[in-house]
Amino acid sequence: MRSPTQHYVQMLPGRTPPHDYFGTVIGTPDPRGLARFYAEVLGWRIHSDEDDWATIAPERAHVYLGFQIEEEHATPVWPSGPGDQQMQMHLDVEVTDLEAAVAEAVRLGGTVAPHQPQDEVRVIIDPSGHPFCVYVSPSDEED
Repeated sequence: MRSPTQHYVQMLPGRTPPHDYFGTVIGTPDPRGLARFYAEVLGWRIHSDEDDWATIAPERAHVYLGFQIEEEHATPVWPSGPGDQQMQMHLDVEVTDLEAAVAEAVRLGGTVAPHQPQDEVRVIIDPSGHPFCVYVSPSDEED
């Protein structure tokens, strides 16, 4: 039986999951470098590696992260103020050991954001200036 909070909608015509890919593309002045950073953060493989475009994906899924060249890239400000370039979106990465994950993200080239709004989440700034969150799920903390 379907939960009252679940809603199913028609997808785009011609889309046939799980065979069709779904991706998120991040603008950066360094597609190759940012692809390598996130490939190591996520443990994914690099699939394409060009000067202006790179992609990474997990082994057995039809999702990917793409990185496209943005030569006029404006680094988002976290947290943003009036008139600042806001982050348009961010990635959430679930981990089982928050301190170890943060240390590794920093070793790979990320920085810990000065503003941390939650105790169980760490905002990390990637090498191109995009914030992303590393967190431990509440169920993992209780184990």
